[in-house]
Amino acid sequence: MLLAMKIKVAITAAALASPVALTIAPVTSGGYRSVDNEITEIAARPFQYRVAGDFSRDGKPAEAPLREARLSGYLKIMTSQVTSREYARCVDDAGCPRVSHASAISDRPMVGVSWRDAMAYAEWMTNKTGVLHRLPTDEEWVFAAGEKARDEALPLADPVDPAQAWIARYEAEANRARPVALDPQPAGTFGRNENGLNDIGGNIWEWTNTCFLRMTLRPNGATQVTNTNCGVRVVQGAHRTYMTDFIRDPRTGGCAAGVPPANLGFRLVVEDERLPAFRGMVEKIALEFRVRL
Repeated sequence: MLLAMKIKVAITAAALASPVALTIAPVTSGGYRSVDNEITEIAARPFQYRVAGDFSRDGKPAEAPLREARLSGYLKIMTSQVTSREYARCVDDAGCPRVSHASAISDRPMVGVSWRDAMAYAEWMTNKTGVLHRLPTDEEWVFAAGEKARDEALPLADPVDPAQAWIARYEAEANRARPVALDPQPAGTFGRNENGLNDIGGNIWEWTNTCFLRMTLRPNGATQVTNTNCGVRVVQGAHRTYMTDFIRDPRTGGCAAGVPPANLGFRLVVEDERLPAFRGMVEKIALEFRVRL
């Protein structure tokens, strides 16, 4: 029996060491089951991150720096984008604004939402579950997107001539391919990435919580923030762009930089320290058993 227990613990620890999909136990509040969306947990590891924002060097446009990054711990993020059905529950509970959107199909991703709408949903989910839900940062989104994240170092053409540099950047953005389907599609239509997330980089761009920054690059590679605009947020999808936080339909305007997205939706990060604590306990026990064996 002791041997069986050792094996079970060892298997559990091994399984927890890699990305895993799990569903948070529903929390009932007034008969409401608060969580439907599957959660994927991704172990921290180094990755390449091109910093979001607008950069200049000596008063001329400059390429955003590409850096080696690593999150502080496990990232727990929704496997799929929040659906119309999920958002409707928040509306019915008076937690979210009622908005018009491109698809009334309940199991399709919710689109036509602003950053403010997404934040309202996150707050409502937090209150319903007792577990913190929030929008990911741009850095977290890039990490979770894995190979689906596009490293878009825009050409600077002639760095001596700022006008030529801006024209080159405009042409690069304008030539980006748009997704064929514009309407929200069923989860999984655009495939799963290596981290198990659905539809990363499909036809829905996702709000992040990262503010739009203008930064100056110093000769030693350090960055200095010259302007912070939190009325504009980073949006991620088939490419990175920046949207005014109250915009719901990108086709009406509000795109602060880059080519406008086709649709605006979102998925949330879940903060729950209880599971990492349990993970550490299991891994410690498993290690002790391996030593004894």
